[in-house]
Amino acid sequence: MSDLILWLAAFVLIAVFGLVFALAARRFILEHRRRTHVDAPVEAVALPSSIDVSASEDVIECTGISPVAVRVRILAFGSEEDRQCRILQAPVLRRVVEAKGNVVSVMNVDIASSPELAQRYHVLTVPTTVLLDANGKTYAVNYGFTNAQSLIKQVDEILAMGNAQEALS
Repeated sequence: MSDLILWLAAFVLIAVFGLVFALAARRFILEHRRRTHVDAPVEAVALPSSIDVSASEDVIECTGISPVAVRVRILAFGSEEDRQCRILQAPVLRRVVEAKGNVVSVMNVDIASSPELAQRYHVLTVPTTVLLDANGKTYAVNYGFTNAQSLIKQVDEILAMGNAQEALS
């Protein structure tokens, strides 16, 4: 009987430890996501001037986008070595630019060449996309691959917020 009580006590102790660990991990992730939403404008950090959402052989470059027309900026963090960035995320970013036109600009950021920008937005994995509104405030951070539908929905939400603010002023 005492062996059964010991096994039961060990099981309960392990279960409680697992629950505490899961809650602590969840709190850590939520806190990290909260800190990721930086309120300072992005202009304080030098950004690339061109849009380069390139796949392995084809490149889209747009350097002549008027800054007045751009209302949503997407920072696409990636690396040269990451296949997912080149093969999966780049075509999605092209689809978003094609769907939304000149109101969206995409800036590829190589984490190896821009570690300060990666640190500012707490980029832990590639690909990561950061959506900024017209004022440079962070609206959303997507860790890992993000599909076109999700990005377009987030862009629409940013545009709707901007339209609502314009209507109020």
